[in-house]
Amino acid sequence: MTRKLVFGLVVIPLGALLIALAVVNRHPAELILDPFGGGQGYMVEGPFFLFLLCAFALGLLIGGFASWLNQGKWRRTARDEAREARDWRRQADRLERELETANAARQRPQLPAG
Repeated sequence: MTRKLVFGLVVIPLGALLIALAVVNRHPAELILDPFGGGQGYMVEGPFFLFLLCAFALGLLIGGFASWLNQGKWRRTARDEAREARDWRRQADRLERELETANAARQRPQLPAG
């Protein structure tokens, strides 16, 4: 239900906005990558909306990567705590088995000698 709501309230209007952006900005444009102005830079020609969408996608990728790097300490903490919980669970299971063995040995009837 939530996915349908998010899809209806966010994705569909965003898609309509991107389509409108593409229709309005379809005139040809040149992207010149020449940081020093020497005239020998790299040039790409294409519709303006393509450059806008590529810039949006690049920003999205860079932002996602930055978030992923920033959350590294929390992922490491979660891994360490999961490992510690697994070790505690193993120790608890081992102690339960030892206790069951000790209880079974104590409850076993002793046969008289001789």
